Amino acid sequence: MKDIDQQKTFPQPFTRRHFLSTGLKAGAAAFTTALFPKLRADAVSQYNVLFVAIDDLRPMLGCYGDSVMHTPNIDRLSQRGTLFNRAYCQFPVCNPSRVAVLTGLRPDTTGIHDNPTDFREVLPNVVTLPQHFKDQGYHTRSVGKVAHGDAAWMDELSWSAPIWRQPWKYIDKTKSPSWQALDVTDDELEDGMIANAAIEVMTEIKDKKFFLAVGFNKPHLPFYSPSKYFDLYTKQDFKVPIDSTLPRNAPKIAENPKGMRAYQDISDFPPFSDVKTLELTLAYAANISYIDALVGRVLDQLDVLNLTEKTVIVFWGDHGFHLGEHGLWRKNTLFEDSVRSPLIVSIPGQTHRNVRTDALVELVDIYPTLCDACHLPIARELEGISMVPVIEDPTQAWKTAAFSQLTRKINNTLLVDGYTMRTGQYRYTEWGDNAQYGSELYDYHADPSESVNIANLPENTELVEQLSEKLHAGWLNALPDMYEHIHIPQTLPWDINDDGVVDMQDLVLISNNFGAETPENSKFDVNKDGSVNIIDLLIVAAHLERSTNPTAPANPTDISPKHLILVDEWLSEARLADDGSNVFKRGITTLEELLNSLNPEKTALLPNFPNPFNPETWIPYDLAKDTDVNIHIYNLKGETIRQLSMGYQTAGTYRTQARAAYWDGRNSGGEAVTSGVYFYTLHAGQITATRPMVIIK
Repeated sequence: MKDIDQQKTFPQPFTRRHFLSTGLKAGAAAFTTALFPKLRADAVSQYNVLFVAIDDLRPMLGCYGDSVMHTPNIDRLSQRGTLFNRAYCQFPVCNPSRVAVLTGLRPDTTGIHDNPTDFREVLPNVVTLPQHFKDQGYHTRSVGKVAHGDAAWMDELSWSAPIWRQPWKYIDKTKSPSWQALDVTDDELEDGMIANAAIEVMTEIKDKKFFLAVGFNKPHLPFYSPSKYFDLYTKQDFKVPIDSTLPRNAPKIAENPKGMRAYQDISDFPPFSDVKTLELTLAYAANISYIDALVGRVLDQLDVLNLTEKTVIVFWGDHGFHLGEHGLWRKNTLFEDSVRSPLIVSIPGQTHRNVRTDALVELVDIYPTLCDACHLPIARELEGISMVPVIEDPTQAWKTAAFSQLTRKINNTLLVDGYTMRTGQYRYTEWGDNAQYGSELYDYHADPSESVNIANLPENTELVEQLSEKLHAGWLNALPDMYEHIHIPQTLPWDINDDGVVDMQDLVLISNNFGAETPENSKFDVNKDGSVNIIDLLIVAAHLERSTNPTAPANPTDISPKHLILVDEWLSEARLADDGSNVFKRGITTLEELLNSLNPEKTALLPNFPNPFNPETWIPYDLAKDTDVNIHIYNLKGETIRQLSMGYQTAGTYRTQARAAYWDGRNSGGEAVTSGVYFYTLHAGQITATRPMVIIK
């Protein structure tokens, strides 16, 4: 209960902060922490930054207490810096996690919840971490995988020169094993080339004030590395996880069963046999040791160039990694092994070196920490805080919780958000609004392996209520006391009328200004692309019911029948413009949920879609009362073609593809009907309505 008792009250109870579309420049001029001047270089010789990112690395390192691991170079980095034992990513998937680090903003602010979405499309004016350093006179360079995706390669705003990175190479997993001990030198593989390129760039820019980002690919699958690193280990060095199944009483949505399959040597989904688990664990360890050797070469070059005492070094992994825990592999869960990341920070002249701290920190804190260490202004808009105070005093009280999230897809269509919070003792997780898809509670003092979900135990009712309140209060309520003075903006970017809640009124305001190139309120153009259109409405829709108002109702979106036509029109326009991006998926899903929540004033039969169609169609309708529903389909001669019995249905709208009546274009005998005009009749209680439909083949 200690974690709960430490909870503070802030004026804004929710987890989202105002994001100014003009980026970080305005805030940068307004706010600098200046908390610990003795760590700072003078204005003429500000520190360089070496920013080392590792893909899919869990804290399986010697310096993290793993005596089996051979990681001497990362271990020596920790000896001259601060190791954060409880660092957590904001989203255990590559792109959302890296975007959070590079923008200093959390996933619900960036809108990045998947790998394909380019953050510059959603946040064209955001000032990234390297961009901020560049604006402050630094020479910024990127080598290897730092940002995710091809579009990030072209981010000229962030980098002073084109990035160095090998083109992505397709791997046919069905013809490739999940691991290989290769008879090659370090330099023959891509990560070896990344290390060499980083050394060359560092030598080139050694006389400049620089921000050098180096991103290594391994230990990401497939686990390929030189055989000498496999020779460091035997299977006997490792243990099979004690839990090969989902925690008892955990909701099904918590697992990621398809996290690893399709390689030549892996034909089935996890869990794997003990032999296979140990084989893969050894290969993962070998890949870590390979990366450790390459990190060592980069650190050695800093020494050779006499730059070590002039350079802040941050070493981090973008998220954790399952190695069979709970029968799961890779990431994409909200369990400890997936969201806990390695993080080491070294600042020249820091008082306490070789320190391991249990302070709760988050990867979103990296941005303000590097600004603080290099005496650069820190913008108000950042959603992390500087870790420099912990580096100066590792024992001081710090955050009371760290927050992560994930988006799950159910039945390949419905997007469900999961939010989790890690305190000193507990992890509490909710899936869906009001935890409708389940909640989880793990007590790490009593159950460090997360073997039993205790959220539903009667004796934990009060604790769950307290943790749920803390989860919804969000990251602002978990800040240390020293940050209470920070000004917190009181509006959300999606709250168009600034009334403290994102609701139907905001959607109507956006809709009323469609097509406006110079809207009277700049908030109408949510994505700042120069016009107000359906995309702006979908972005707002994806954030419905977000609130900065502590008195707002639990479900503030008041939808009345008068909104039915509006929501239907928005959905039609959104579907026509749908490009498959996450913005459209989330926005359309929200609008469909709104539509499904309405109780229409009268029963009505609506036009089928698509119309004309081939070979299948959906027949939408509204029900003003609960009733049995049947739909008859017949031809021009009045002959019955097919009957669709929908059964007893409650009042509501049945206009979305998931709820409307479905017809596959076949008659009752299973034969496809021919082109032509047909009719369909709705029988709902005492009401009968008929409409024509057209089939074109």
